Amino acid sequence: MTNTASTGNNLDHWLDAYAARAETLTVSEVRALFSVVSRPEVVSLAGGMPYVAALPKDLLSDAYESMMKNRGDLAIQYAGGQGDLKLRDQIRELMALEGIHSSVEDIVITTGSQHGLDMLAGLFLDEGDVVLAEGPSYVGAIGIFRHYEAHIEHVYTDHDGMSPEALEDSIREMKKQGKKIKFLYLVPNFANPSGVTLSADRRPKILEICKREHILILEDNPYGLLYFDKPVPDALRAVEEEGVIYLGSFSKILAPGFRVGYVLAPPAIRDKLVLAQESALLCPSSFTQFMISEYLAHADWQKQIDTFRGVYRERKDAALSAVREYLPNVQTTTPDGGFYLWLTLPEGIDSKAMLPLAVKELVAYTPGTAFFGDGTGQRNLRICYSFPTPENIKVGIKRLANVINLQTDLLETFK
Repeated sequence: MTNTASTGNNLDHWLDAYAARAETLTVSEVRALFSVVSRPEVVSLAGGMPYVAALPKDLLSDAYESMMKNRGDLAIQYAGGQGDLKLRDQIRELMALEGIHSSVEDIVITTGSQHGLDMLAGLFLDEGDVVLAEGPSYVGAIGIFRHYEAHIEHVYTDHDGMSPEALEDSIREMKKQGKKIKFLYLVPNFANPSGVTLSADRRPKILEICKREHILILEDNPYGLLYFDKPVPDALRAVEEEGVIYLGSFSKILAPGFRVGYVLAPPAIRDKLVLAQESALLCPSSFTQFMISEYLAHADWQKQIDTFRGVYRERKDAALSAVREYLPNVQTTTPDGGFYLWLTLPEGIDSKAMLPLAVKELVAYTPGTAFFGDGTGQRNLRICYSFPTPENIKVGIKRLANVINLQTDLLETFK
């Protein structure tokens, strides 16, 4: 019998056995770039990677030694499905920085916030259900919602975040079509990919609309503490407890390799999350939870977050300066924190079609189509400035400008 895997034959003999939802599992446009951007000569402005080199490694080695000395046997053992009580209490203190006051009993530790989002989608979404989301929205969330066969309805978003009026219009239209809206998904602070922040005056309007329409809000907030000059407005969850589920993560304010996130949910939903987690993986990693707990207990973690803010502020300034110098006719957002710029290209340029040309010029970005569930966003692209040095950011944007200007000249030629 021939082993098709060993011969490189890609025919899938189990195709008829897959569940229907397996058809939704495709490589995202962000993940597809990884093999390209790993080449050292390519300046990657694509993946949203934090600059972990700014984290002193002795902070982690000290946390490790303390953990193994004091809790080593527990760190390598099974644990509860809700997560470590001590870490949950520390997370409660962390969330208080954004106005959230909660009980440790309502916090569930997850394997990254992406895992929390997946569990929530599994709990709430049936085929054809509607998820309301910003336009554009986080590519990882779009992948999850597609997997659960939901309809993603993007709501108009501008420099002040999601428009409350557009949200009401979208709700009205979905109801007119007889569709069931399950929740609103928001990244309110320095959103991925746009970099915009939901303004303080729009937040209560969004909350009021969703409360009136009985729509649950999923507030995903990995970037909120990474502001440049002033803190963001209080979290939506700080105002509304029953109608908002809050997702947080240590991936951006510490390091993504730990894969530790958390969900703050009303008690009934919290109980379902714990059951879902126990069903899927028994318990989140004790080892990484204890490491983060020791780090929070003994390191000056707020000072370290401030260090990250300075690193990303410098890179943001370099990116905006380069865009203004080399791409004066391209529109861009101006973030007050986080990792991202969102560019709008001249009419007629398709960012997805242009990407292979950019890679030939040794620069990579993420096409705007990755951030829309309906395939739109051709005129947009995301630049992530968090990882490259300021010097490389300037080089990368200059290379990108060469490609865009060439495309613009070609369009003028064939008019």
